[in-house]
Amino acid sequence: MTDFPNVNPPFAAGAAHAAPASLPCAAGIGLKPEHFRQILAQPPALGFFEIHAENYMVAGGPYHHYLEKIRALYPLSIHGVGLSIGGPQALDEEHLSRLAKLLQRYQPESFSEHLAWSSHAGTFFNDLLPLPYTQASLDSVCAHIDQVQSRLNRTMLLENPATYLQFCASTMSETQFIREVVRRTGCGLLLDVNNVHVSCTNHGTDARQYLSELPLQAVGEIHLAGFAEELDSQGAPLLIDSHGAPIAACVWELYAFTLALTGAKPSLIERDNNIPALAVLLAEAQQADQLIQAYAPAPTSAGVNQGVRR
Repeated sequence: MTDFPNVNPPFAAGAAHAAPASLPCAAGIGLKPEHFRQILAQPPALGFFEIHAENYMVAGGPYHHYLEKIRALYPLSIHGVGLSIGGPQALDEEHLSRLAKLLQRYQPESFSEHLAWSSHAGTFFNDLLPLPYTQASLDSVCAHIDQVQSRLNRTMLLENPATYLQFCASTMSETQFIREVVRRTGCGLLLDVNNVHVSCTNHGTDARQYLSELPLQAVGEIHLAGFAEELDSQGAPLLIDSHGAPIAACVWELYAFTLALTGAKPSLIERDNNIPALAVLLAEAQQADQLIQAYAPAPTSAGVNQGVRR
């Protein structure tokens, strides 16, 4: 991969950053190699595709070959999973540099990362781990987001986590923490509705109340996914954010409730395990589109942006 010069100007913490073109207000799906050829042979009517950044941090190869062709047809969202925004240690500068080159290459309409940590002392974990909601964590997360937004010269979206435990050390709620992060950094919010359902079920709290406490004006994208059901050590229900099943009816209902609060938003169907046929994902995207259109403003005479770039 060609090295790109760092042309990003310095920014003060929390300063405004460049806003790329927005994702279309329609449903998208995650781009999977199983579907590359089919998508190009018969491009579906779809709002956008999303990729995981870390799968494309190489110089070339078949993934880039197909992504370049698909990117020429569709808007693109890039979703990071390895920056460890929520960790107490400094961000990995090499990883951030590779990410900057990837975004420079494809100029996605959206970039997002997780409110979680995934590395420590040079060791990377294949998981997104929770953090305590304390003042120290807040200062660290805000500093990391300021660093990312300055390096990338763009506003990022921060995804609310799916969690399975809570910290006694926390001094604020998750929604209070997210509100303060958004206020201090100017970042946007990637609202994962499935994560809301999973976390609130696991902790015995009300998902609709949780949603009402978020900074919904900052939502730039919504995620929908399936979950797995297990039991904890005491026999209570334990939901796992597996991304390996169809979207459950209760999550669809919560999604409709969310759109009633936020208005129509770009929405992604996430499926990272047990990948089904493309037609299955497109059917879920169509279901999401029907709800998006129900909460969309009336189209202008210029028509509705369907997402596909011809």
